[in-house]
Amino acid sequence: MRYILVLTGLLIALVSQLRADDRPLQAVPYVDLNRYIGTWYEIATIPQRFQKDCVAVTATYTLRDDGAIAVLNKCRKKTLDGELKEAKGKAWVVDKKTNAKLKVQFFWPFKGDYWIIELDADYQYAVVGHPGLKYLWILCRTPQIEESLYQDLLQRIASKGYDLSLIKRTLQPSE
Repeated sequence: MRYILVLTGLLIALVSQLRADDRPLQAVPYVDLNRYIGTWYEIATIPQRFQKDCVAVTATYTLRDDGAIAVLNKCRKKTLDGELKEAKGKAWVVDKKTNAKLKVQFFWPFKGDYWIIELDADYQYAVVGHPGLKYLWILCRTPQIEESLYQDLLQRIASKGYDLSLIKRTLQPSE
């Protein structure tokens, strides 16, 4: 009987941790990689250890001859004129039907999910997430984004199950 109570308690705790909206995270229906490549500015993120003290964050994607995507992430340490940090990696499409689900790797053997969950029709902004809601990046082709668009994106992100209190704006230079 004691084991049943313990298991019941664990089950209740697990269920209470589930998102209120338990639908799986959805990627966008299709991404034209030729339009997606180029430089993106990080507008906001769920901060990760590997981005500690980063401001003026950019991600530049280029197509490689082998079909993969070269990734170059740059940031300044602490201030807009701080030390430049760079990380090079690669990405590859794991869902060839949509091109919206990728894997990214900066050093072997570790790789992560990179799902494009929002994308402007003109490829001027994007939101990249993780199926487990661990990561999130709001990206824009310019260092600044209109506040009304940013607030709209936050509402869409919240509707996907993300905790908005975890999202932090990224300091970027003025245009």
